[in-house]
Amino acid sequence: VQLQASGGGLVQAGGSLRLSCAASGIFVGANTIVWFRQAPGKQRDLIARITIGGSAYYADSVKGRFTISRDNAKNTVYLQMDSLKPEDTADHYCNTNTRASIGNWGQGTQVTVSS
Repeated sequence: VQLQASGGGLVQAGGSLRLSCAASGIFVGANTIVWFRQAPGKQRDLIARITIGGSAYYADSVKGRFTISRDNAKNTVYLQMDSLKPEDTADHYCNTNTRASIGNWGQGTQVTVSS
């Protein structure tokens, strides 16, 4: 099982990025997929989640700016990030809810927002 996050980069405040989470070994449509982020010196926090039924959850810090979506045909989950702020700077990780709960993480993608 592998979930590979990509799409990070350097962007100015107010800009946008779209992160991708490509899965192998599992079907994203049969799992709750989560996006977490971890800023330097801080804990890893949940920012978005999409359930098997397609329901989305967002942390208050990103609500109204980020959108999580899923493409079952590509077995990929996306995180569209708009109106980015410097405080969004962090390593971003995707995972299944189950693997996240037991601390089984893959590599993240770094997002840096300049002011």
